[in-house]
This record gives sequence, C-alpha cells and structure tokens, in this order.
Amino acid sequence: MVKRQNIRQQNNVRTLQNDYVRSSDNKAKYSMKQKVRFRRRMVVFFLGASAVLVFLVSTYLSQNERLQEKQQQKEAVLAELQEVKEQQEMLNLQIAKLEDDEYIAKLARKEYFLSDEGEIIFTIPSDEENEDQNSK
Repeated sequence: MVKRQNIRQQNNVRTLQNDYVRSSDNKAKYSMKQKVRFRRRMVVFFLGASAVLVFLVSTYLSQNERLQEKQQQKEAVLAELQEVKEQQEMLNLQIAKLEDDEYIAKLARKEYFLSDEGEIIFTIPSDEENEDQNSK
C-alpha cells in the first residue's frame, strides 16, 4: 500500500514544459524505440539462425543414415565378391584338372562305369538304397 501512495503522490508532480525536458523525453522515446527495434532484429536473427541450424542437423542425420546404408551394401557386395572369387578359383582348378587326360579317364570310369582293359567293375549299392530295400 505504501507503494501505491508513493505512485499517487508522484502523479501529482507536474513536469516542466520547456525545450530541454521535451528533447530529453524525445531522446528517451527514441532510445526506447531503438531498443525495441534491436530486440526485434535479434529475435528475427535467432529464428533464422535456428532454422538454418535445424536444416543442417537434419541434413547431417539423413546423410549419416544414407552413409550407413551404403556401407552395409558395400559389405554385402564385398562378401558376394569373395564368394564369386572362391567359385572362380574352384572352377579354374577344375579346368586345370580337366586338361589332364588321366583325370578325364578316372572321371569317366567313375561316372559312366567305364573300365580299362582287364578291369572288372563291381557296383556296391549305397546306404540309401539299402535302407529302401530294408523298409519294403
């Protein structure tokens, strides 16, 4: 309550109406307007800066995610490449073996039951055939 009374008492005081008082009031109003303009400019600047920052962070995150996907794809492709190289190496070895006449003869004897002169071929049924006959 004391403050209210002080404010009421201050309102009873009249200001002087001379050039100095008016110019100082104008200067005070101008400086207040300048402060308001400065605050508005700073708010606009910080909003713009925060928008740019959000854009940059989102771009960084999306590029990081894309980079991880590409690395996973690279690992998958490298694994596939390794398998293909192993298969190619195996095929090259088989080609080298197939160039040998002895290997071709051995393969023909094994697969097509061919024999050399004086050889007798005996066929022994496999375990699966034995099981089929036992189950009947």
